[in-house]
Amino acid sequence: MNKHHANLLGTAEWAAYLHEDILPVVTQGMDLGEDLLEIGPGPGAATEWLRHRVRRLVAVELEAEGASALAERFAGTNVEVINGDATALSCPDGSFDTVGMFTMLHHVPTRQLQDAILGGALRLLRPGGYLIGSDSLASDRLHHFHEGDTYNPVDPAGFLPRLQTLGFDEVMITVSERLMFRARKPAA
Repeated sequence: MNKHHANLLGTAEWAAYLHEDILPVVTQGMDLGEDLLEIGPGPGAATEWLRHRVRRLVAVELEAEGASALAERFAGTNVEVINGDATALSCPDGSFDTVGMFTMLHHVPTRQLQDAILGGALRLLRPGGYLIGSDSLASDRLHHFHEGDTYNPVDPAGFLPRLQTLGFDEVMITVSERLMFRARKPAA
């Protein structure tokens, strides 16, 4: 993570943006179930909002230092933090009702690795479970913001067929200032 992210992601403004503009939209009208997996939580802004809406939240963070800080922040709560690679999670199939990923896919260096994360999310969902998320859209401003960091934005036009090819249905994609999505694992 570059210095720009370190200065932004832990702020009250970033948390408010997620809590007010992103999370209520992607979860509108849905039951998150009891067990939620969050991939790439960073400092936990979305985690804080989500954990109050489920019985158990498992947060998978790739960076060891970030996972340690997250575990300390949420010690004694319903949040379990795993330091691990979301492309190779060892959780049993069908472990979660919902999988969430918020503003993290563009940090995954290749489309193949992004698809591995999305495919892993499908495997970990219970039948009828939902993938929910958001990500930044490509721009010159964000390209410069990510200087010295991985920046591989998702192409919104190709995201629907990617999710369908992986096996998701009931895919909903919203493109405005950012990409927001919801997709369901078939019930049967």
